[in-house]
Amino acid sequence: MTAYTTVVVGTDGSESSMKAVDRAGAIAGESATLVIACAYFPNEGRDVNAMSDVLKEEAYQVHGSAPTEEILRTAKERANAAGAKLVQQRPIKGAPVEALLQLVVDVKADLLVVGNKGLNTLSGRLLGSVPADAARKADVDVLIVHTT
Repeated sequence: MTAYTTVVVGTDGSESSMKAVDRAGAIAGESATLVIACAYFPNEGRDVNAMSDVLKEEAYQVHGSAPTEEILRTAKERANAAGAKLVQQRPIKGAPVEALLQLVVDVKADLLVVGNKGLNTLSGRLLGSVPADAARKADVDVLIVHTT
């Protein structure tokens, strides 16, 4: 088996997704490039207050990229602590699955790492989840990290 050269990991700032970052950092180690991504939805004139009420703890997704930058900074620290040496941070606009899959293509990644959040929930089974959709649609290896 050849080693991975470019690993992409998605995080939303939750502890669950940070566990995926930890694992991705360990896999990347000293030789692979680790690209940490956080998807967000830009404001673009939407009613931010109404959306914040609906999204609650996920409201950072509608407030532009500033919270995303903090999430990425924290994720980079965790990835470094797990052993990753070559780390890039990418705020990406859009829905998580589509944005992550496009990033995988853009950076020519050969591994996508995601947490299993939502994978075994009723809504995840009915509506889809990031790990299930990513695994189904990706053209590269996908590691779904058990995070709960």
